[in-house]
Amino acid sequence: MKEKDSTSASDSDRTEGEISVPNEQNIVDFKPEHDPETDPASNVDSVPPPDVVPDGGLTAWLQVLGSTAILVNTWGLINTFGVFQAYYETTLLSSYPPSTISWIGSTQSSLLFLVGVFAGPLYDAGYFRHLLITGMFLIVFGQFMTSLCTEYWQVLLAQGFCMGCGMGMTFLPSAAILSQYFARHRALALGIASAGSPVAGTVFPIIFSKVEKSLGFGWATRVIGFIILAMSAIPVAFMKTRVPPHKGKKSLVDKSLFRDGPYMSFTAGGFFAFLTLYVPFFYITLYAASRTSVTESFTPYLVTLLNAGSILGRLIPNALADRFGSLNLMFVCMAGSMILVFGWLGVKDLAGSVVFVLLYGAFSGGVVSLTPSVVVELSPDLSKIGTRMGFGFIVSGTAVLIGTPIAGAVLGGESENARWVPTILYAACGLLVATLLYATARFLQFRKKGGW
Repeated sequence: MKEKDSTSASDSDRTEGEISVPNEQNIVDFKPEHDPETDPASNVDSVPPPDVVPDGGLTAWLQVLGSTAILVNTWGLINTFGVFQAYYETTLLSSYPPSTISWIGSTQSSLLFLVGVFAGPLYDAGYFRHLLITGMFLIVFGQFMTSLCTEYWQVLLAQGFCMGCGMGMTFLPSAAILSQYFARHRALALGIASAGSPVAGTVFPIIFSKVEKSLGFGWATRVIGFIILAMSAIPVAFMKTRVPPHKGKKSLVDKSLFRDGPYMSFTAGGFFAFLTLYVPFFYITLYAASRTSVTESFTPYLVTLLNAGSILGRLIPNALADRFGSLNLMFVCMAGSMILVFGWLGVKDLAGSVVFVLLYGAFSGGVVSLTPSVVVELSPDLSKIGTRMGFGFIVSGTAVLIGTPIAGAVLGGESENARWVPTILYAACGLLVATLLYATARFLQFRKKGGW
C-alpha cells in the first residue's frame, strides 16, 4: 500500500517536461494511437512536402523533356529564321529591303520576351496549363498560316505576331517550372532543355532548303508545321506544376527588384546583349555570300552550323554552372561572344566562316540558356520567379525587337556597297557593354553575398 502511495505521489510531483521511462510491460502493451495500415492520416509524413525539391525522378525528367519540346517550337524556330530571311529577300518579298523583312523575325523573337510580362504572373497564379495549351496552338496555327502567305503583312501577322505570342506564352513557364523540380542540378536541367533549340535550328534549315527546292515554300513550311505539331503533344501530355500557387493578389511587377543591384545590373546587361546577339544569326548568310569565298550553295548551311555549335553551348556551360555559378559562366560566355564578333571583321573565306559560326554558336548559346538560371540565382523569393523573369523578358524583348532592324538600317542593303564594318562594330560594341554590365552584376553580388 505504501509502495502504491509513493508511486502515485511521485507521479503527481513529476514536473512538466520530465520524461518517464516506461517499463517492459508498458512497452509490450503499448498500442499506437494511429495504425499506419488502417489510418491514412498517420501516413502524411511519408509524402514529401511541397518545399522539398525532388531534384530528379521520372516526373521531374519528363518536365525536362516537355521543356525541350517547347524550346524546339520556340527558339528552334527563331534560330531558323535566317533561311526564311534569305528566301524572303530573294523570292517571296524581294521588293522589300532587308531591314523591313527583319522586322518579321525581330517581332517574333521580341514577343517571346514581351508576352512574358503577362505570362510570368499568370504562371505564378497557377495558370500554367492554360498558357501551355493556348501557346502551343498559336505556334502551330501561325506556322501553317505562314505557308499560305503571299504578302508582307500576311507574313508579319502569321509568323511575327501569331507565332510570337504563342512562344511568349510557353517559353517563360517552361523555364520557370524546372525550378520546382530541380535545385542542385537546376542549371543542368535548364541546359538540357535548351538544347532542343539548336537541334531544331540545325535540322529545320536543312528540311526547309531541301523541301523548298522540290515542293515549294508552302510545303516546306507545312512540313516544319507538322513536326512542331507532334512536338507539342509532349508538353501537353506530361508537363504539370508540382507546387500549388501561393495565395494572395499577384502583381505584374515585383517592386523589390528595383532595389536589387545585381538583378538590375544583369537586366540592363541583358538589354544590350539581346540588342545585338542575333545580328550574326540574321546576317551571316548575306555576309558570306557577298564578302567571303563561300559558295552560294553552302551559305544556307552556315545557319545550320551556327545552331550545331550552340548545342555544346547549351550543355557545357549549364553543367559547369551548378558548380561554378550561373552568373560566372554567363560572364565568360558573353565575353567570348563579344570577342568573336570583333573577330568577325576578319572572316574572308570558308574556313574562317565555319570556325566563326561554330564558336559563336557555342558562346551565344550559353548566353541564352544561362539567362533563366541566373534569374533564379539572383532571386531570393522563388515564389516570384515568374514575375522576375517576366520583367527581365520585357527588357530583353524590347532589345530584340529593335536590335536587328537597326543592324539592317546600318547595313543599308545587300549590294557590294553594304556597310558591313559599321554593322559588325555595332553588334560587337553592344556585346561589349553587356559584358561590362554583367561584370558589374557579378561584383555587386559578391559584395551582397560575400563570396563568388
